[in-house]
Parts: sequence; C-alpha cells; structure tokens
Amino acid sequence: MARKRKGRDISGWIVIDKPAGITSTAVVNKVRWAFDAKKAGHAGTLDPDATGVLAVALGEATKTVPYITDALKCYRFTVRLGQATNTDDAEGKVIATSDKRPTDDEIKTALGRFVGDIMQVPPKFSAVKIDGQRAYKLARDGEDVELAARPLWVEELLLTDREDADHVTLEMTCGKGGYVRAIARDLGAALGCHGHVRELRRIWSGPFDAGDGITIDQVDALAKSSELDSHLRPLEEGLTDLPEVKATAQGAARLRNGNAGMVLATDLDYGDECWASFDGRAVAVGTYKGGELHPSRVFVLPPA
Repeated sequence: MARKRKGRDISGWIVIDKPAGITSTAVVNKVRWAFDAKKAGHAGTLDPDATGVLAVALGEATKTVPYITDALKCYRFTVRLGQATNTDDAEGKVIATSDKRPTDDEIKTALGRFVGDIMQVPPKFSAVKIDGQRAYKLARDGEDVELAARPLWVEELLLTDREDADHVTLEMTCGKGGYVRAIARDLGAALGCHGHVRELRRIWSGPFDAGDGITIDQVDALAKSSELDSHLRPLEEGLTDLPEVKATAQGAARLRNGNAGMVLATDLDYGDECWASFDGRAVAVGTYKGGELHPSRVFVLPPA
C-alpha cells in the first residue's frame, strides 16, 4: 500500500519573485513547507543565478503546469560581449575573448536571425539528458558533450539598453524550451565577438508577472499563516490560454468521475482542447466533442 502523503489539501498558484543564488527546486521545497502542502511543482526552471517569475503550483494546480510551461515567457538579460565561457554565463570559465565590439545597428540586424522558428543547441551545462545522464554532469566530468539542436519559437527579441561597449541588454519573448544562455552565445558568434549572459530575469511567464510575485523572505516570514494563504492564486489561472466551457450539473458530476460530460459551448470546433467549470470552479480539461467534454485531466477540489 502506498504511503499517504502528509500535508494540507491546498490547491492553487503562488508566484515567487526568485532571487539569485537559489535553485528552483529549493524554492519549491520552501513553498511546500511554508504552506504545509501535500504536493508542489514549478512551471519552468530558472538557473540558480537568474531572478524573476517562478510560478509554483500546489495540489491540484500541478495538473495545469504543462499549460504554463507551454505558454509564452519574457526574459530581460544582459549579454557580456567579448567573452565566451564554458557555461555561457558569468559563472563559467572564460574560454575565448575578442576585442571586437559591434555597433547597436549591427546588433539589431543580427537579432533578426533569432526571431521566429529557430533551431537552438542547448548549453553544454544544461539539464538536457544524454543517454540518461544530465549534460551538465557529463560536462563537469570533462566529457565532450554534443547536444542536438532543438526547435524554439521566438516571438520577439529587442535591444533595450547599451550600458557600455561591453554590455547590451535584450528582451526576449519566446515559447517553451528556450535557453537564454544559448541566445547570448550564438549572438556573440554571429557578431564575431563572443558573448555570454551576465544577468537574467524572467519578467513574466504566461499569466504570471514578476511584479505580482512575493519574495522568499516573505514566504519565510508568513509561513503556515492565513496571510500566506491570501497570496495563493486560483488554480484556474493556469488555464487562461485554454477556452472555458460551462458544465451542466450532471455533466460536472460525470466529469469528476472521469467520464465524458455535457458542457455548454457555442464557439468551439469538434476536437478543440478546453476546460470545463461548474459554479466557478475548474472541473476538468479535455477535448470538446459535440456538446460533451472528454476529460484528460480531472480536478478534485473541495467545495468553495
């Protein structure tokens, strides 16, 4: 018999404005402890030295994590020109240098190569798996890591500031799976001057904005209090990129048992993915098929 997980049956999203110097996993563990939650997970890892939005899901909200992971995200980052590092960020060892410094116009022109559907090779120091092992572990062990290019959608990539000749600040809006460090590396290569990320901040991720987040210090100070609970956002916010349909009372009962249930929809096509609500609460995510929702994920929530 499986051991029953301890903690509260609490569901929803908490938006953390992550500081530098802490891993995403450590943030999730801190949040789970502070809420005394049975289950927690995050929607998209940030490197330890990166800051900004880390959206943490509790309880049933963890079932909506894929929809935030797949959503567009925006990053603000500073590229150090003239230096390449083995990790593609400031923590790594400098492996190449250049005295060349591109003009703003040259940078803006080069940025166009990284917009739209692109192929990107992840950094060697990344969590990508090679034959079951993390690339960063192999790289730390001195192995020559070869990673395959992966597709990435880049909605926008803009130059927003030029601090000095050595540093340029960019903002990128992109889809799932993007590595900002790879953008800095490849931009430096395209400009013939090398480059790596000096600072990185995730400004927003899907519906979640850094300006609405709370700090780890606040989580610590408010741990296991009703005031901390007041910062919890509804599970439904993780579904904002999907259309909503209303379930009938009978349909909601069927959906909660994992069966197809009747829903009310007027502008969906057969086969569309959507989520159903009843009395303002999420019931299930699934596929719309002629007046019914066929569920793929069911939410077990206490009465409001």
